Order: sequence, then structure tokens, then C-alpha cells
Amino acid sequence: MKDNVSGCAVEEAMRLLGGRWRTVLLSYLMAGPKRFSEIRRAVPNISQRMLTLDLRALEEAGLLTRTIYAEVPVKVEYRLTDEGLRLRELVEMLRAIGLRLRGQADAGGAFLAPDGEGHSQ
Repeated sequence: MKDNVSGCAVEEAMRLLGGRWRTVLLSYLMAGPKRFSEIRRAVPNISQRMLTLDLRALEEAGLLTRTIYAEVPVKVEYRLTDEGLRLRELVEMLRAIGLRLRGQADAGGAFLAPDGEGHSQ
């Protein structure tokens, strides 16, 4: 990951959350823990490599945890940490801006996962 060159707090946040997929992944995980395969299906345009890299970066930042279950086939589950859940307000604001930009109104207050399904929280 690139270094923060300006020392600006906004740059630091964007260094971690920027890019095409990381905030989308956080929004999907706001609804609760998900298996790798569920995330992969929900975000079909992300490559498996990019999904793995972004999940690892979010894990290293302490925003999510990865649990590996000793099963066959192996089950890997991702869950937001308390620190990751603290980003709820940011994710909700981005979602509201996205809906406004698309000219849509959301009456239910549910999270829209990348698959378009609402996830209430």
C-alpha cells in the first residue's frame, strides 16, 4: 500500500478505503458475516485476486477479521470488527449520495449490497 505523503488525515483514509472495491466490500459486510464465496458472487466483476488483496488490506487495517473453519471444503468467513462497524455512518452517507446521484429514493433505510439486495441494520 502506498505511503501517506502529505500527512493529511483525509489522504490516510483514502489510502485505506480508496479504490473501486474496498468500501463496497465494507458495505456488504455491514449486513453481517459472509463467506468468501458469498462475497465473490455478490461482487461478480471483481477478480478473485483483487478480492483477496482488498480483504487482506482491510484485515491488516483492523476493519475485518477472517476466520478459517477446519472443514472440508475449507470455510472462510469475513466479519467486520468494531472498528469496521464504526464506518457505518460513512457507508450510509456514501450510499445516500449514490442513490441521489442515480436519482433514486430509498424508503426502507436498508443497506444495498453489491448484489442489489437490501440488508437492514
